[in-house]
Amino acid sequence: MNINLIHDIDAKKSTIWLVNSSADAEKLDIDTIPSDVYALHLSAKTPVVVNAPNKVTAVVQILTLDGNKNAENLRVIGHSIANQINSNQLDSVQIVAENAGHAVDISEGIILGLYKFDKYISDSKPNTLEAINICCSNLSDTDLAELKIVCEGVYSTRDLVNEPQSYLTATQLSEEIAILSKHAGFRLEVFNKKKIEALKMGGLLAVNKGSIEPPTFNIMEHKPDNAVNVKPYVLVGKGVVYDTGGLSLKPTGKSMDFMKSDMAGSAAVIGTMYAVAKNNLPLWVIALVPATDNRPSGAAYAPGDVITMFNGKTVEVLNTDAEGRLILADALTYAIKYDPELVIDMATLTGSAARTVGTQAIVSMGNASHEVHSELKKSGFAVHERLAELPFFDEYWDMLKSDIADLTNLGAPEGGAITAGKFLEYFTKNEKGDNSYPYLHLDIAGPAFLHSADKYRTIGGSGIGVRLLYHFLKSRC
Repeated sequence: MNINLIHDIDAKKSTIWLVNSSADAEKLDIDTIPSDVYALHLSAKTPVVVNAPNKVTAVVQILTLDGNKNAENLRVIGHSIANQINSNQLDSVQIVAENAGHAVDISEGIILGLYKFDKYISDSKPNTLEAINICCSNLSDTDLAELKIVCEGVYSTRDLVNEPQSYLTATQLSEEIAILSKHAGFRLEVFNKKKIEALKMGGLLAVNKGSIEPPTFNIMEHKPDNAVNVKPYVLVGKGVVYDTGGLSLKPTGKSMDFMKSDMAGSAAVIGTMYAVAKNNLPLWVIALVPATDNRPSGAAYAPGDVITMFNGKTVEVLNTDAEGRLILADALTYAIKYDPELVIDMATLTGSAARTVGTQAIVSMGNASHEVHSELKKSGFAVHERLAELPFFDEYWDMLKSDIADLTNLGAPEGGAITAGKFLEYFTKNEKGDNSYPYLHLDIAGPAFLHSADKYRTIGGSGIGVRLLYHFLKSRC
């Protein structure tokens, strides 16, 4: 889909008018729209769309709300208009606005709302929209290009999450990253099983023991010459491409049947790297994705096993379905070598997080400064991918004590999302037990995969995390 800046309005084309007041609406002088539409719409919180043959016209008043609420309202309106676009089979739509941000927000809602995953549907009808044309005096081609690329990152993330494991093995995930790296321009290095064994990444290797497919460890890097940071930002994504629970087998209904989505954290990190690199943010960013599936077999790791991690520490396995933290732990230890400015991991880690916040928020915690965490929260509100911070007290360590190893991989039922985060923090520390870097953990188990559409967040993979991380990273430039 193209997003274009135009200078002249075509009266014959489907048009979305963004106005600030009734008076502004009256100045439009649109013969094709009855005057009573203005009053109807301007008093309503939902968009009013007038349909004519092969045409969609909308008048949208910007409500007097704070910027974040206005932005989200416009995205939602954009999604509603996207449905009208599909119904009328339009190939283009034009947006007329005085405010550049408003035009971008409604366009974002249209684009994200039009997404669908129809690769395996033989009689699916493709979207007809080919172009969004925007008339706005204070908007630049650069702004539109940036929006398009970020939305491409979200689309790529959704595609990866929606792919079945019959296609998206750990090896195939690496190949998909390679394709995106060529398009976006970031560097990619992939460790195969032999290299992972040589490095003694015991968490990743243990989870992979039950699989017939080998694991991979993926390192992405964007380091432009004009990078403003001396130390890199490191993103870590959980890449469990399919999770049966291993020998601690999950139930099929409403659990294992959608566990292709257990790599949504890695998908979000990959989509973010695509957007960061293709938009050439002046920022040094590294992303790490350990990838495997988790299956039961005669060779699978078992409850009661003790495994030795990449950092040499031992973990008593109490539940093989607490596998994501094991592969992430090796990646977090590996991140120490970069002496990072900040490490953020993203993972569909716990049912506890999903039960706590549902699909409307991301659970966050960590030892990074309050200032950094607050900035990430601000980005969350700006893009409507909001964070719900949980406590991160050291007392939660007590729930991870083991009688036969350095720690267990499972805490008590209470505070399950937090103890999972504390487990991960353990592997961010150096040999002396001090923090090696500032760290934030994002649990996206609730919003990463939707069983019903939520406005422009379509059914299946939501793509959550890309817009959040991109907005935050851009703010650090």
